[in-house]
Amino acid sequence: MSKKNIIIGSLVLTQLIFIIASCTKTTTVLVDNAPAVTATVSFSKDIQPILTKNCALSGCHNGSIAPDLSEATAYTALEGGNFLNTATPESSVVYLWLTGKEAIPMPAGATNNPSNINALMLAWVKQGAKNN
Repeated sequence: MSKKNIIIGSLVLTQLIFIIASCTKTTTVLVDNAPAVTATVSFSKDIQPILTKNCALSGCHNGSIAPDLSEATAYTALEGGNFLNTATPESSVVYLWLTGKEAIPMPAGATNNPSNINALMLAWVKQGAKNN
């Protein structure tokens, strides 16, 4: 094999290594383009019905997977489980999960976030995450 072929082969191999090494995917982050909610958000009237319909389901957050978002325990589970951060609401664990910044966006398998829960949840946390 000639020296020229060895050099060309080495260059091609080096380029392939760099191409393969640079083709990684670390995280998918969804951009929340929903309009901000400015009205007062009630946990019992606005948040809990969405959690009950979309999250507190069999095999999800009904006690089998933390936090338990069933009607009787949802507020306590969110508040006591450090899922809420009223000082910096955008860094609240529950919001990071909903938006897909922590893992797959919740609710899992939903084609789109139902009932604008991201904006509602963020507004509720910004308003102090009250048990109202």
